[in-house]
Amino acid sequence: MPGPKEKLGLIAGNGKFPFLVLDAARAQGLEVIVAAIKEEAFPEIESRGATSVHWLSLGDLSKLIETFQREDVHRAVMAGQVKHKQIFSSIKPDWRLAKVLLSLGTRNTDSLLGAVAKVLSDEGIMLENSTALLEPLLARPGTLTKRAPSDQEKKNIDYGRAVAHHLAQYDIGQTVVVAETACVAVEAMEGTDATIERAGQIMASLESEASTLSRDLTVVKIAKPNQDMRFDVPVVGVKTIEVMRQAGATCLAVDAGRCLLLDGAAMIHAADDNEIAVLAD
Repeated sequence: MPGPKEKLGLIAGNGKFPFLVLDAARAQGLEVIVAAIKEEAFPEIESRGATSVHWLSLGDLSKLIETFQREDVHRAVMAGQVKHKQIFSSIKPDWRLAKVLLSLGTRNTDSLLGAVAKVLSDEGIMLENSTALLEPLLARPGTLTKRAPSDQEKKNIDYGRAVAHHLAQYDIGQTVVVAETACVAVEAMEGTDATIERAGQIMASLESEASTLSRDLTVVKIAKPNQDMRFDVPVVGVKTIEVMRQAGATCLAVDAGRCLLLDGAAMIHAADDNEIAVLAD
């Protein structure tokens, strides 16, 4: 008789990312034990073929550990967005997470999730790279769309990357939106889509004024130099393209091999349909 399947714990946040990880893990013959974050995960995670699904609130670190230990889970991945502002405003920490929060030197997502990963490790649960099962969805190098970036868009990309890499040390600026080598918006706690929307609103407000800036925006999304691929992985998808279209953005640049194209070919088709250039470098 075949032996028991290897188990993988999945801490599921917002969006489609957890579904992709779950499907890929099951395709590799793994039993998947899902810890779904009540404030973030989609209810459809219940019907995706996981061995079991447990709903936990964002602050239930002790319950998370107890659930995985009871299910005999020793390796886990985090997948899906947990909104930055939610982590530091809506969270109701249990005693274990409260202890972690009090120990933080800086109150950003990297330091918090890194500390949580350390607690899980101490309890025998190793947190692994969330992209390990999704290698085919990582952006390959080169121009991914029919249209390549224009000379001006290339200048915007170079400038946006320089800004983003400088700000990355402060855990901000993963997304930078540029118009004619002028920085229009920088991501902080609001997330990529909201940053792009804000840039579009800023440019729209300039239409009634004598602005010398082109309305065409370039979006640059980077992985931080020390990006911990166990969590907070840069992700773009069809929704990103739609938000860009509405904001008047014509070009998207991402880091090759370090950014997930969430919807694969559908995202590139959407970009082509809207004449948006996508470059991975």
